[in-house]
Amino acid sequence: MKRKRIPPSNLRMAVYRSWSDEHFLLTCGDHSAGRFNTMTVGWGALGCMWSRPMAMVVVRPQRYTHEFMEKYPDFTICHFPPGHGETLDYCGSHSGREVDKIDHCGLTPVGSETIGSPGFEEADLILECSKMYFDDFEPERFLADFIEGNYPARDYHRLYLGQIKAAFGTEQYGA
Repeated sequence: MKRKRIPPSNLRMAVYRSWSDEHFLLTCGDHSAGRFNTMTVGWGALGCMWSRPMAMVVVRPQRYTHEFMEKYPDFTICHFPPGHGETLDYCGSHSGREVDKIDHCGLTPVGSETIGSPGFEEADLILECSKMYFDDFEPERFLADFIEGNYPARDYHRLYLGQIKAAFGTEQYGA
């Protein structure tokens, strides 16, 4: 995929739809060592925190990717053009502990310019993020009644904020 560097402040996208309907792949680890994992994420946000461009992702503690998010200092989130729905479904419903999701889906990991975690050649947008903060969801802090219904197993997400160090995308994102 032909992508160009985009200043995060110039990034253009339908943010809500990108998370809720299209989803991203969250990838964390060490590309050069071949030690990384990816998973589909549909809950998150992009914005500004501490006067820096930020990406927010959430990962449940039982997910294999959680181990990587705890060990490594950075992550990527990759958006894909139409036609990758089966890949996103597979990467969200299978564990990297048990299968090689990347090989199964025919994805091509590519090195990042500013961090150690890889992106994917097939992505139309790659955000390279350096972790800045994490926190665990605490049910006693939920202010809306419907939230607890998302956690029947009481497996509350860990939230990660990552500074967007670099963005690479196709023309539709502002390249």
